[in-house]
Amino acid sequence: MRHNCLLGLLICALLPLFAFAQQRKPRPITFDTDTPFVHDPVMAYEKGVYYAFYTGWNIGCMTSTDRRTWSVKRDGLLKSIPAWTHDSVPGFERHVWAPDVIRWRNRWWMAYSCSTFGKNTSAIGLLSASTLASADWQDEGCLVASKGRRDNWNAIDPAFVVDRNDSLWMAWGSFWDGIQMAPLGMCDGRLQLAGYPRTIARRYYRNAPEGQENPTSRHAGVNAIEAPFILHHDGYYYLFVSWDYCCRGEKSTYRVVVGRSKEVYGPYVDREGRPMYAGGGTPVIAGDGTNFEAAGHCAAYHFPDGDTFVCHGYSIPLHGQSILVQRRMVWEDGWPKLR
Repeated sequence: MRHNCLLGLLICALLPLFAFAQQRKPRPITFDTDTPFVHDPVMAYEKGVYYAFYTGWNIGCMTSTDRRTWSVKRDGLLKSIPAWTHDSVPGFERHVWAPDVIRWRNRWWMAYSCSTFGKNTSAIGLLSASTLASADWQDEGCLVASKGRRDNWNAIDPAFVVDRNDSLWMAWGSFWDGIQMAPLGMCDGRLQLAGYPRTIARRYYRNAPEGQENPTSRHAGVNAIEAPFILHHDGYYYLFVSWDYCCRGEKSTYRVVVGRSKEVYGPYVDREGRPMYAGGGTPVIAGDGTNFEAAGHCAAYHFPDGDTFVCHGYSIPLHGQSILVQRRMVWEDGWPKLR
């Protein structure tokens, strides 16, 4: 009997602790690393903190104060993916590709890709938040969608850019007819496309090498160009794109080229004057045969500590693992060069 009384007293004493534990909100699981494994990275800076977003479950997310050691949120940015994405893209679940993020008109906007590998039935979704730190992301619906056998472009790999008039544009695209671009605008309180897309860059234009095949997909063809990013610098808009093939580990052939234009909508030309819509592009980064087999899907920023270029590289020492690459970017004769 005494043992039962003691047990009862012990349970009564512990009950408040159990109740408190049940009321506490679970903390997000994070871990620190100086060699992040990422794919398709983009970054943003807010109040002394760098944020990186990338392809991953529920959108990959990590933070840093120095861009050397990163705290990775293992459960992703979002608690759940909007239901409309599953209806729009059969087979898509929650492995979100290639986000981009920008601050425009006192709000953060994030576009993200919903697709399945090698097909162009895809959609670009939109989120918005008041601050990156609060992560109060709201679903803003679909920005643009493509459908197989209907569209000759692929609605993935979004990239925002604000022009000199504070107007917002978005480039996107992968394979098919190459990189697309259209203006965005507010209508009835929602951000949406405000014009028809136009092709601004291609890998090949009526002159693909004879007999070439796509080693990754029989659907997408050989116009191997994707992942646009546009940076405004010293009166020019610089369009970075990735050529050739990602996602094959040590067999990847990804590389980045660039062109520039005085106008945000182009035409973009390379250093030799070749238009990017007809296959032009000045080399920026590629595999070096020692550290990386290939490198691509880039972004570029005017950060407080200097101009910075980021991408993912397929590491040779790590047997093709995709890791974060950061390089200082300088300008020579009006063109970007990596250090």
